[in-house]
Amino acid sequence: MCRILGSFAAGADRPEPAQLAAVSARQRHGGPDEHQVLSGPGWSLGCDRLAVTDPCGGQQPYRLPHLPGVLAVLNGEIYNHAELRRTLAARGHRFPDRCDGTVLPALYAEYGPAFAEHLDGMFAVAVLDLRPGSTQLVLAVDDMGMKPLHLHHDPYDGSTRFASEIPALLAFEGVRISPREDALDTVLATRTSFSTHTALDGVDVLPPGATALVRPGCAPVVRRRGPYRATPLGDTQDVLRHEVRRLAQAEVPVCAVTSGGLDSGLVTALAAEHARETDAPPLHTFHLTYRGRWPDSEAAYARSVARRARTVHHEVAVDPDELGSLLTRTVRHLGQPNADPITLSTYALFRAVRENGFTVALAGDGADELFGGYDRMRAALTAGPDWAAAYTDALSAAPRLLREHLYTSHYRAYIADQGSAADRIEQELRSAEVVGADRLTAMTAFETRWRLPAYHLRRLDHLSMAWAVEARLPFCQPSVVTHARSLPTAARTGKRALYEAGAELLPAAVLRRPKQPFTLPVAAMLAPGGPLLDLVREMLSPARLVLGGKIRADRAAKLLARHLEHPTPQAALTLWSLAVHELWTEVVQGMRIPVGCAA
Repeated sequence: MCRILGSFAAGADRPEPAQLAAVSARQRHGGPDEHQVLSGPGWSLGCDRLAVTDPCGGQQPYRLPHLPGVLAVLNGEIYNHAELRRTLAARGHRFPDRCDGTVLPALYAEYGPAFAEHLDGMFAVAVLDLRPGSTQLVLAVDDMGMKPLHLHHDPYDGSTRFASEIPALLAFEGVRISPREDALDTVLATRTSFSTHTALDGVDVLPPGATALVRPGCAPVVRRRGPYRATPLGDTQDVLRHEVRRLAQAEVPVCAVTSGGLDSGLVTALAAEHARETDAPPLHTFHLTYRGRWPDSEAAYARSVARRARTVHHEVAVDPDELGSLLTRTVRHLGQPNADPITLSTYALFRAVRENGFTVALAGDGADELFGGYDRMRAALTAGPDWAAAYTDALSAAPRLLREHLYTSHYRAYIADQGSAADRIEQELRSAEVVGADRLTAMTAFETRWRLPAYHLRRLDHLSMAWAVEARLPFCQPSVVTHARSLPTAARTGKRALYEAGAELLPAAVLRRPKQPFTLPVAAMLAPGGPLLDLVREMLSPARLVLGGKIRADRAAKLLARHLEHPTPQAALTLWSLAVHELWTEVVQGMRIPVGCAA
């Protein structure tokens, strides 16, 4: 697991070492173990390494003596690297160590840009081919988008630059930082940026399961690959057990994140089972809560899962007075606004994981998307013809009518003319139904292709790696994905298949409890005297909003006043989202200044 970076431009000079050092420094928190950047005329390739597989080997960029001119860098894990190494060795390739990424130059030499079709894992890969007559840069990310890669192409000089994190990418000279005009509407309508866009004009993200081919002076040509071929064997529990055991193997300490819900509970129970059967030390589990008395605490459920699984349980209690500082740090690390208050909890949780000596953490993300776990999915299955509009509105931080009420007339007219991200989502869902997809399949396809990587996986990647922790996701592995998509609709609705898998593994109270997201009790914390109130008031001051020109300050003030009289989750989330966007516009202005960016 690492942070990677690079640039590619035809006929350009060698990049300045100071510039490359600034780019590397901005994402070094994710790769504290080793740093190296190579460069030449018109190109650079670098890595900040978090040593997980073969910690004593695997120096990046990867180079093999018998393949001069082919260099590669990897962020992530290649789980089938031993199998690939054997196959490639039989074809005459030799490797200096056991590191998973060492196979990449040889794999590229054998298959060219199609090399990523052979990778089973979570990854963002860059291969630079400097051989005469075949000079090109190839970028690839895994099928689910677990490891993001951000790109900027300058149409004027033909240069392409990339980095694992947006703040690092912005340290390259020539990368503009203009916020997208529709960024605020996108945050309120979908809670984060979708598709290949980020909140910054000119900065894109490589879509899940895609390979980009960059030839000298040309824009990246992006194509989607077919999914990695996996053959799941057995029922849901068997498939998940296989993946949990595979991902629990590492040469560094491994723990599990336990929220107290079904998904993380299944991962915890199976990982603890694996530790016992292999005579490994007991599994450690981590759960985050907040000091004081707050509604919707899941701590008792998490303790119940830990007792049943016989883990060493860590209940991490964060002081609410720290929330303002946590918010600024999470916005900086994400590089773009994410309206979910879970960002603060995620950041603080992985801080505790690292401080307790763990480098790898197993988590339960991806289950709801694959197994139909969201309430909005169940509601859509029984709704009338307007189901897609209601489903899309359920994704929002602020429903459509409230958004339009808050917008200035100028911004409302702009969104009406350009179209909202919500409109595009609704159209995609309706189009899928028109061509014959059932509603659940249409929703699952949208959730896994766009929302999961943009809303959950980028957040998880950035905020775990902010503390140099590798988050591994059993539910996002190819065999689990293939298995979930093969199930009949009934088994994929309301996570029925997962409840059946957990019947013998989890406490009855956890199986019976209503679904609840792992998040921050923002409605209570925005109430009078709450720890978030002053921060939100500052971010939504009339002077700020008038300067931004998108939100009517008087209506935002009335929304806050109504919420303080009668707190509601909807008003709280809307106010929180507006505040996050305002803070992001402030933070992004400072991203031009090279910083060490310590967590």
